[in-house]
Amino acid sequence: MGWRRLPDLGPRGEGWFAAQIVLFVVIAAAGEAGPAWGGVARTLGIAAGGLLICCGGLLSVRGLLDLRENLTPFPKPMEGARLVEAGAYRLVRHPIYGGLILGAAGWGLVTSSPLTLAGAVLLAGFFDLKSRREELWLADRYAGYPAYRSRTRRLIPWVY
Repeated sequence: MGWRRLPDLGPRGEGWFAAQIVLFVVIAAAGEAGPAWGGVARTLGIAAGGLLICCGGLLSVRGLLDLRENLTPFPKPMEGARLVEAGAYRLVRHPIYGGLILGAAGWGLVTSSPLTLAGAVLLAGFFDLKSRREELWLADRYAGYPAYRSRTRRLIPWVY
């Protein structure tokens, strides 16, 4: 599929935001399905999951704070917004999305829920597509975006 063909899902990408809310609800509810494993694996999962939730939370909150007046729930940048490349945006182009992915994976480990972990993988795929649609708008709006994109990871610091 050509990335230029990703749908807008509304003038500001409202459909992308609505789909993300549905995914959040599914992931949160899947954690209630109960633990699929116990013992040492569960203890290690809780520790690793807690760490992922904390790291994801820090990444997302820092991304929110760095955006300041440019923050919008929709993927299309606001009129008059500026390109942010500092703070968390030095590490990844979409720190809020990346932090939410880490948090979802952490929730899956904390709850010992394969269903939640599958939801986290689905969320990662969704945010990959959403970020690609968003980047088309960003490249159209900011002349410096292609250079920023070439030197910065997409979602997860030092990974992807």
